[in-house]
Amino acid sequence: MLRTRGFTSIAGADEAGRGPLAGPVVGAAVILPHDCDYTPFCDSKQTTEKQRYRLRDLMHRIDAKIGTGVVSVETIDSINILQASLLAMKLAVDALVETAAEPDFILVDGNRQLPLPTPQEALVKGDSRSASIGAASIIAKILRDELMGELHKRHPAYNFIGHKGYPTAEHRRIIREIGPSSAHRRSFKGVREFVGSANRYR
Repeated sequence: MLRTRGFTSIAGADEAGRGPLAGPVVGAAVILPHDCDYTPFCDSKQTTEKQRYRLRDLMHRIDAKIGTGVVSVETIDSINILQASLLAMKLAVDALVETAAEPDFILVDGNRQLPLPTPQEALVKGDSRSASIGAASIIAKILRDELMGELHKRHPAYNFIGHKGYPTAEHRRIIREIGPSSAHRRSFKGVREFVGSANRYR
């Protein structure tokens, strides 16, 4: 137990959006109160949209500390998706610090630690092993879905509101037919082959 080792402000960090062909990658970091019920907070992939919003409301009610970070498509294409994902989580932790909620330990989903001096541990499948990582996964998923909703308004031909940028058959077909938009990750297979295609929706 981290608390028995003297850590009192433990943040969980996770990201949403590593796999899609379009849109940003979003990081979140959450510090849950040490006396709260941890059981509701689990991997966002195991929850419905309605449940995620309910859990976010619960986090606010129990005064959980929340930070988020967003990394653009341009940066993803520049530094690669792994580094962009780590950067998104780092920015989320930075956002916690800016609100005077600095963690003294970070649990990170995955197998890589963040480029931060704070003591930390990477947990593979951490969103199902740690309540704070699970909470972060929920926050990251909600924010990314909302951002994809905004991109849908700007690029309605791609139906981002439906597939959220993931490489569904429908999404791949649209890219083949009209080419990628400015919201697409041009370094990704499934997009880069069509860069330069005529596209009046950019």
